[in-house]
Amino acid sequence: MLKLIRLSVIKRKYWFIGEREFMDLIQAEPEDAIELAEIRAAAMRPSLEALGRYDAQRVRKRFLDTYVPADTFKILHQGALAGLYVIRDKGDHLYLDHLYILPKYQNLRLGKAVVEYITRKAQFRQLPLRLGALRGSPANAFYIKHGFIQTHEDEFDIYYALSPIP
Repeated sequence: MLKLIRLSVIKRKYWFIGEREFMDLIQAEPEDAIELAEIRAAAMRPSLEALGRYDAQRVRKRFLDTYVPADTFKILHQGALAGLYVIRDKGDHLYLDHLYILPKYQNLRLGKAVVEYITRKAQFRQLPLRLGALRGSPANAFYIKHGFIQTHEDEFDIYYALSPIP
């Protein structure tokens, strides 16, 4: 059964309110970097270990090296930090650089709600939404399920796009 989702904006805080659950999307601050890098490490660990590529320091460093608080949002589920996403405005498209949900919050439809929200933003601006996902990650099936089309791939990642509807 589909839930209606309502969006309101309060002091740079985005609320998604469902029947009995809610999710806050809050812009990150500079001091959030380490905590968010830990979320990335925890969320990516199973996929990277399955590929034999998990390196605890590298997984955090890759996030911290490109951390821009203005592009980064914390995902809170019922007040608890559950994940993060990073959306970059590239001028001719939006790029979903990161979307990570902590394992204990996965399968609660948080990722789905975030992707739907970002898709609406891209659609409103008539911009494609692009992203990359680690080869072999369950994220690939997730993005395909949500309408993304594979555009290309490299040694480690598969890239997708979702074009705006005219």
